[in-house]
Amino acid sequence: MVAAQNGEFSTLGCDAYARFERMMAMLRAIVLVCCTLAASSSALAQAAPDGKAVFEQNCAMCHKVGGDPRAPLPEALHERPNESILVALEGGVMRSQGERLTAAERRAVAEYLSPRANEADISVRANPCPANAKPLAKLTGWNGWGVDLVNSRMQSNAAAGLRADDIPKLKVKWAFGFPYAVTIEAQPTAVGGRLFLGSVTGTVYSLDARTGCVYWTYRADTRVRTAIVVEPFARGQFAAYLGDAATNVYALNAQTGNLIWKTKLDDHPMAGITGAPKFYKGRVYVGVRSAAEEVTAGDPKYQCCTFRGSMAALDAATGKLIWKTYTIPVPPAKTKISSAGTQLWGPSGAGIWGSPAIDVKRKLIYAGTGNNYSDPPTNASDALLAFDLETGALKWSRQLTEDAWNASCGRGPAASCPANPDRDVDLGASPVLHTLPGGKDVILIGQKSGVVWALDPDRQGATIWKKEISKGGGLGGIQWGIAADEHNVYAPISDIIPGPGGGLFALQIATGEKVWYVPPADPACKAVRGCSPAQLAAATVIPGAVFSGSMDGHLRAHSTADGKLIWDFDTTGNFDTVNGVKAHGGSMNMAGPVLADGMLFVNSGYNVMIGMPGNVLLALSVDGK
Repeated sequence: MVAAQNGEFSTLGCDAYARFERMMAMLRAIVLVCCTLAASSSALAQAAPDGKAVFEQNCAMCHKVGGDPRAPLPEALHERPNESILVALEGGVMRSQGERLTAAERRAVAEYLSPRANEADISVRANPCPANAKPLAKLTGWNGWGVDLVNSRMQSNAAAGLRADDIPKLKVKWAFGFPYAVTIEAQPTAVGGRLFLGSVTGTVYSLDARTGCVYWTYRADTRVRTAIVVEPFARGQFAAYLGDAATNVYALNAQTGNLIWKTKLDDHPMAGITGAPKFYKGRVYVGVRSAAEEVTAGDPKYQCCTFRGSMAALDAATGKLIWKTYTIPVPPAKTKISSAGTQLWGPSGAGIWGSPAIDVKRKLIYAGTGNNYSDPPTNASDALLAFDLETGALKWSRQLTEDAWNASCGRGPAASCPANPDRDVDLGASPVLHTLPGGKDVILIGQKSGVVWALDPDRQGATIWKKEISKGGGLGGIQWGIAADEHNVYAPISDIIPGPGGGLFALQIATGEKVWYVPPADPACKAVRGCSPAQLAAATVIPGAVFSGSMDGHLRAHSTADGKLIWDFDTTGNFDTVNGVKAHGGSMNMAGPVLADGMLFVNSGYNVMIGMPGNVLLALSVDGK
């Protein structure tokens, strides 16, 4: 028995009704409900949104030929499970557009674009770890984004459990498939024999590093792109710290997955967290960015723009906000009416995309910023900022490019485009604090402009050297990260637009001089949509070898001495997975490989605006043993 309740149906109404009316009244209720159901079904059928019409009105300007070159065409979206499209609209890269639609409209768009049945809902508990598994007791391995406080992305032989000579013998030991995913963004953390990582659906996983079995899962409010940091908590416990695309920061019990605390950092509807948190002396430091607002600004009706980037410090035990400092100190205000008759706002932008670097000696935390979204321009865009660890005070700022840009630039009337736009050349990669053999410190950072910078922390970020290594652009230059060993910094090149892009540089840290350059490979998959030689993913280095993933789905290792190719692994195939989810690899973007305890872990699959879809986490070891 059912009764109508707020447009849905519940068993509660008829049960209460039956107690009063008894049998005859129940029969009358059956007739009434049947009529109500028929009428409701007819009304719902008439009111059901037209997915094609909703798409044409709200989405086609970007997702059709001549639209945003980063946006996949409808035929590409047709290949995705409609659940993944819904995820993108409700908590992913299209959240800002999805917020303008009703739940029914979002579902209608997903069904229009991809009417195929969803992938079977296979439980992530298909391969649970044994109940008597040993507790997490140590944190050796690869913790967080850059493996250390200074983001070197350099793993020692002892911690990696691998040497350069072992790399050609690496084979897949196990694979894990992510349900509904076509994009894998979050880099895994490997500590104490366990893996911790988030997903585009918001599910956070704790897996066994040797077998891939599942210890626990936790569902965050929305998509998780950050790497996870695991640190001691209380009474021998450990906490896993992460952020999501709605600016929530979480502390989870690393042993059980239970929530310890959750804190929201920013109320702007288009703000999110991409850079991994940093933990230092009982505090968690997190940067806030926005991708959606600069894209939404392509709509001439949108009142661009009101987001400001920020850095925040939280108490690691309680989640209490200790300080929050905006990258742009003045709040946005009304500026002018656009050519489309829309009120514009500014200043805005300068989000923090990368994981910050902590300078213990100077008690500072460094972060790079992105572009301004609207006029007036500020000196906070495309800058390296130095915040006081204790108070959050901005100690100094070094702007590398004055960059104001949004998605209206170069499109139609460009109603909200700033007066003097640049190319959207963020400092999106994480900064690296490095000490030279003589004791001199230097801050290294790559920019989407195609420039690698070496800055002086003792002279408020004054330039020591800079080296232009590519054409650069909005999807060009250094996208997600460089790596540094004792003498060299290794910079992978994107330049996916205008293309073809790709290539890997080794530069001397002391001087910026080129040590070697490896041109991009000729992709075997070049006939496949989304295949590219561009190298957007962060680099990773161990003594003697540097790893770089490519949008052609290959992970390659090169000699740090001369750039010679050591190993080339194609991740784009199909894989049998330990959790029973059908999985295959695709483009490699954002996260670099992680090495710990004789294992290499890497994600494969990226299809947000660019790239080839995929949904697999691969674990490799020597001879697959």
